[in-house]
Amino acid sequence: MIPSFSIARLPRIEFGAGVFKTLPDVIARFGSRVLVVTGAHSFIQTHHWPFLLDQLEHRSMYWQHCKIAEEPSPVLIDQFVKTYADDPFDVVLGIGGGSALDAAKAIAGLLKVQHSVMDYLEGVGPELSYEGPTVPFIAVPTTAGTGSEATKNAVLSMTGTHGFKKSFRHDKLVAEYAIIDPDLLASCPSHVVAANGMDALTQLLESYVSLKSNAFTDALAISGLQAVRQSLIPLYQQTGPLDQHRANMAYAALLSGITLAQVGLGSVHGLASPLGAFYPISHGVVCGTLVASATYINIHSMLARQPDNPGLAKYAKIAEVICQQSFSTSTAAYAALTDLLLQWTDELALPRLSNYGLNESGLDRVIAHCRGSSMKTNPIVLTDEEIKLILLERL
Repeated sequence: MIPSFSIARLPRIEFGAGVFKTLPDVIARFGSRVLVVTGAHSFIQTHHWPFLLDQLEHRSMYWQHCKIAEEPSPVLIDQFVKTYADDPFDVVLGIGGGSALDAAKAIAGLLKVQHSVMDYLEGVGPELSYEGPTVPFIAVPTTAGTGSEATKNAVLSMTGTHGFKKSFRHDKLVAEYAIIDPDLLASCPSHVVAANGMDALTQLLESYVSLKSNAFTDALAISGLQAVRQSLIPLYQQTGPLDQHRANMAYAALLSGITLAQVGLGSVHGLASPLGAFYPISHGVVCGTLVASATYINIHSMLARQPDNPGLAKYAKIAEVICQQSFSTSTAAYAALTDLLLQWTDELALPRLSNYGLNESGLDRVIAHCRGSSMKTNPIVLTDEEIKLILLERL
């Protein structure tokens, strides 16, 4: 028997090389006034940007453009909403990495709502119930990592002493369309491929072992992990059939967004929130640098305290998938899994946390702020000392 499960709202998904060319027609289904949200440089320096503008002009569409130069903050979102709230846009189009998509998602949710985004952020402010209405949102990822095109989360950050990294989250924020064209990944520099690819890997791995995982999300997670195994390192090294590797990583990132949105994540993402808030470290780098040590600690904590935890069998399955071999014992599988994750961390040149200013004196503060929603679906409740071991391994 397959246990019962529930799947929350997803966008309509259009996936494949060249589907970006259908974007003008998709926009037109919503109207003739579009707010375009992109990153600061990468996408608008490609040939896809003039193509889009030419098509908008050809259709006599009205458009405005705002750029997201870094991870979006609540102040930035409120500024953009104030600027454009009186402009009756029919649709918001987000094109870029996770920061651009999260910003576009939040803007679309607030253009018709007379509230600051701070009123809706989880764990910050009054946490009002969001009721909408939202402007329809189209998501077009140009990186393969966050899976934001498939989620209801707009992750916003405020860095510094009193910093935070929190989500504006609601089913109404889910994109109407997710247009995923692997060709858009061609402009990604290698360090972005590395960080985003390890983010997708971590999301697939953590959602597979999540306490809320189910048969549907498990199947997607395994399929995504297989794609990462085939293509992350070759894409980073720019070897082999790059079009196939880009497609595999775009696919893996999409699946990681679907699975995380349905069943949650784990200890890496629990730590990513305070680390990204208190230190100038990108989300993908946090995931990439911590996933091996977090996997090791999760496994050994379960072996020590919960040897019957079903997460152990799942980690053994992950080992078979990404190591591409069978193992005679679960112990051998666990060792091979953590060894390979460490190898990838080194091959992808992911920096240590100390590169961003974290030292032993700051660990307790990070640990004190890590027990948000992601930690609640980790396969085992880790002690503060176990969490500290994860961090110490990557200082």
